[in-house]
Amino acid sequence: MIYVDGVPFSTISSEFVGTDEATTCVGLVIRSQKNGMVSVAHMDSPKIVDTGLNQMLSLLVDQNFDLNLDVHMIGGFEDVTLKRANGTTWSESHEKLDGYSFPLCTKIIDSLVKRREKFHIRTLFVLSHNTKRDSQGNAYPIFNGFLVETSTGSLNPASFERSTRCPDEIVRRLRVSASNEDPTWNGKLLETYDTRADRFVIAPCCWTSYQLYIALQLQQLSDADILLTCSTSPAAEGPDFVDNERRLWEYIIKHPDWQYTFPLRQPRIFKRTADGGWKRCLLTTGDSSQEPEAKTSLQMA
Repeated sequence: MIYVDGVPFSTISSEFVGTDEATTCVGLVIRSQKNGMVSVAHMDSPKIVDTGLNQMLSLLVDQNFDLNLDVHMIGGFEDVTLKRANGTTWSESHEKLDGYSFPLCTKIIDSLVKRREKFHIRTLFVLSHNTKRDSQGNAYPIFNGFLVETSTGSLNPASFERSTRCPDEIVRRLRVSASNEDPTWNGKLLETYDTRADRFVIAPCCWTSYQLYIALQLQQLSDADILLTCSTSPAAEGPDFVDNERRLWEYIIKHPDWQYTFPLRQPRIFKRTADGGWKRCLLTTGDSSQEPEAKTSLQMA
């Protein structure tokens, strides 16, 4: 199984692929009806939708715009109440929205409509369709994750334990938090999985000492304040949200220099083992590593 977290994407030929932790985020699945190949993304902002769709479709379409593509959207909920903007009418303001889910969902749909590919929306479990309320009227998502069976294209609601989230979980979480400091990833989804080679390729990301400063500050907060400070939907987060944040900050405090995590700005690569697990492939560099054209090779860790 391949797990997609944060704002990465993967184009998959594996048997199963899934994501979770999508409260105000949206899990997007695009599947080719022709060959069953699936691309899955975990999107958190309208700013990454257009470039993200280009990334997702690059392996699925290959310039063949006549392909029929099934689309599934799950996630996002009614995280705010509609508010009038400064007393203006609907025609003047189109309802000012202060939430996260609605702008993201509308941007995805709008971008799909404008593209040349042939999309067929099969699942649209977002916003009001994905909202439940408690006795006090507080809103929560009904589902925040799913599992896709690539051979059939069927989806099932799912959440994942830490042990099933595939390799390098903390580093992948760190990339999501720190990628806004790396212009390489501006407006893009983070690359995670190489379907051709069936391996995780955690593409490099750099960050500044600001991440260390933030980690040291946030680590001092109470659990309640961490939820209020770090989440777009504090009341809707899973029980391990705070622990995941603290583990991330501990890693940054211990390894503040991004070059420790990505030496020579090389990716972190994991290959599948015979028992279905993942093993890291270490990059080895020859004595001429200081030269521009120094060669690197892979060996299993």
